[in-house]
Amino acid sequence: MRNAKRSFLSLIILLGMLVSMSTMASAAKKVIPMGDSIGVELQLANVTVSNDVLLQEGSWLKRGDIVKKVNKTKIKKLENIHQILKSSSKDAIKMTVGRDGEDQTVKVRKEEMASVMNFLRDETDGIGTLTFLDPETKQYGALGHQIIDQILQEPPNFNDGSIFYARIEHIKKSIPGEPGYKISSVENGNGEIGDIELNSSYGIFGKWQNTLQPSLPKAIEIMQPSQIKKGPAKILTTIQGKKVETFDITITKVNNKSFQIEVTDPVLKEKTGGILQGMSGSPIIQNGHFAGAVTHMYIESPEKGAALPITEMLKNQPA
Repeated sequence: MRNAKRSFLSLIILLGMLVSMSTMASAAKKVIPMGDSIGVELQLANVTVSNDVLLQEGSWLKRGDIVKKVNKTKIKKLENIHQILKSSSKDAIKMTVGRDGEDQTVKVRKEEMASVMNFLRDETDGIGTLTFLDPETKQYGALGHQIIDQILQEPPNFNDGSIFYARIEHIKKSIPGEPGYKISSVENGNGEIGDIELNSSYGIFGKWQNTLQPSLPKAIEIMQPSQIKKGPAKILTTIQGKKVETFDITITKVNNKSFQIEVTDPVLKEKTGGILQGMSGSPIIQNGHFAGAVTHMYIESPEKGAALPITEMLKNQPA
């Protein structure tokens, strides 16, 4: 996974998909609020083309094409293509791609395949924030919104996924009209801290792979949406290194399935300009209880944003 990753948040994050699906979690339930910056990696179910590529024969590979076959061999990952190239003695290969619901065949000269391979991918990655960890089930939740593949412009089909701790190296501040972002290094060399079982409108979810260390924060009671009130609250997030810090915010508006916030902490406003890409999933605490998670910012007013009640994440995690 490369350094200097932006989060999966696009410039506009939609909140219009928040639909109640099951019985509300118990008010007495306790989960651990996290706030750690994480790297996210999904192993895609298909090999896709990341950019338009003009081939020597005059045809094109188009951004978003799905590579289905190479020389009649079905393709599921990049390694399949590498193996075919090693064993093939032909000067050109035939590549079948899915495009706009139809299959098309293009001819690629073997000499240009080294260049073409740079525009093929079988994984997608980015950064976000870890929201909660359930000490009883070892389930985690993060992001508070769905991962949308920026090339396919839809939730990607994936076979496997992992999350890793990430270290924040630098901050590009948000300014009105231009969302900022975190520049980070992902510690995938230290092993995954969780798998990814579900990518939904309410976030990504999976099993925590590490032991529950005593250094983790204490579990606290969750709040029902009816308990969330306008007024002071706290946000837990990481803006430097791996340190989770607490900053002041104000909850400005409360609805049944979402609420709005404004960053009031002078330190956070000075360092980040408000809310950043990569901050989605940051836990929100009010009166010592777990209220919810940040999901998006308002582009023209980056100190303002929206959040999802923690109950919405908990009741929509995998069974």
